[in-house]
Amino acid sequence: MSEIRILIIEDDPLIAIDIEQTLNNLDFTVSGTAYSVEDALHQLKNNTPDAVLMDINLDDEKDGIDIAEIINEKYQLPFIFLTSHADKQTLERAKKTKPAGYIIKPFDEKDLLAGLEIALYNFAQKQVQQKPSLNLHFINQKIQTPLSEREFDVLCAIYEGKTNRQMADELFVSVNTVKTHISNIYLKLDVASRTAAIAKIREM
Repeated sequence: MSEIRILIIEDDPLIAIDIEQTLNNLDFTVSGTAYSVEDALHQLKNNTPDAVLMDINLDDEKDGIDIAEIINEKYQLPFIFLTSHADKQTLERAKKTKPAGYIIKPFDEKDLLAGLEIALYNFAQKQVQQKPSLNLHFINQKIQTPLSEREFDVLCAIYEGKTNRQMADELFVSVNTVKTHISNIYLKLDVASRTAAIAKIREM
């Protein structure tokens, strides 16, 4: 899938469906929906997304903040708390996990879009600061089928945390053209997601 893949962690099926429909209207795809902590950990391990949207209260022994700590330890993914819990004690616990965002229910489409775009951008900037800038010649020496210059432009945009729509606007092409470039990049890097593509490049 060339879209940014989002894992939803929400114990209320109706709210989960609402979130999924909202994401489908935007420039994202849902990698999976987890209704419990156990399900969430399974999804993270076996179907790793690019980012996570999760409720804090999951009606379980552990909650979303516990999952956030595991994400920080094992997966290093951006995550946003999407919750109706805004009391001071919950906020203090949540802040310690350094979430990429905190959206209070009820939410609307603009809240999700802004929250996810900022989360992905800030996360990508941290990654870029930790690694040198990308080099097309160097990357092409490491893979069997070389990237084209336009594919390299798209890869750089992925590395910077940009959405498909943002790439299309900056490169003056359609979103479908961007998706085609991303699919080609995935094929050449032998990966299946943005997270995996970034990880592959960082390994180089």
